[in-house]
Amino acid sequence: MTDDQRKWVRRYRSAPDAAVRLVCLPHAGGGASYYRPMAMALSPAVEVLAVQYPGRQDRAGEPFVADFAELVERTFAAVLPALGRPVALFGHSMGSLVAFEVAKRMEAEGIAPRVLFASSKRPPGQADPELPHTATDRELIADIAALNGTEERLLDNADIRELFLPVLRADLKALEGYRPDGRPVACPVVALTGDDDDRVPVADAAGWERHTTGRFDLEVFPGGHFYLTGQWDGVGSVITEHLRAAVPTG
Repeated sequence: MTDDQRKWVRRYRSAPDAAVRLVCLPHAGGGASYYRPMAMALSPAVEVLAVQYPGRQDRAGEPFVADFAELVERTFAAVLPALGRPVALFGHSMGSLVAFEVAKRMEAEGIAPRVLFASSKRPPGQADPELPHTATDRELIADIAALNGTEERLLDNADIRELFLPVLRADLKALEGYRPDGRPVACPVVALTGDDDDRVPVADAAGWERHTTGRFDLEVFPGGHFYLTGQWDGVGSVITEHLRAAVPTG
């Protein structure tokens, strides 16, 4: 793994004997650390690799990647060294679309992901209620608060807003440039969503079925857009069940 590739991937728990690697892609404005609880919730049979996009957290000094196609290509290049054993992809919100396109990149190289988990995101090509990256600070903060993805006390901190809002704007700009080509993936797809997510109603999450020629499953959890928070163990159990089916260990 090159130095550049190391910048992109975080391992929060060692799992040298893992049967499968789960590559996790963060939501707009998010970072790799969001997936630390998932790494702790899953068994040692699964190694969680969380992707860290440039411009945030411990990569705050680097330029953002605000072009969606470039973000996909650089993410794919960064996770290539992980593809020596079975790999599954998990994306939350914006990360679901990045994961979907990375899956297509993998399949084009003859390296099919065992499962694609698409969490809290409408399928590719479907109209999305995301705010534009040019929205005002006040509009963005109100939108974030409505999703319950960030504690209000953090949003009230001017220093934190100064760090966070440019990250969110860069990711929203990348999303605005996403142009899906209509091709499905061949790997199984599992769509996950919260039953109280106004941003991604259950019926919309079910639309991911049209974007795979393989098996499709829909998993619905109590909660909103960030349903994972507070129930990582339950979500982890569902993920583990699907991974066991996709990667038999004998």
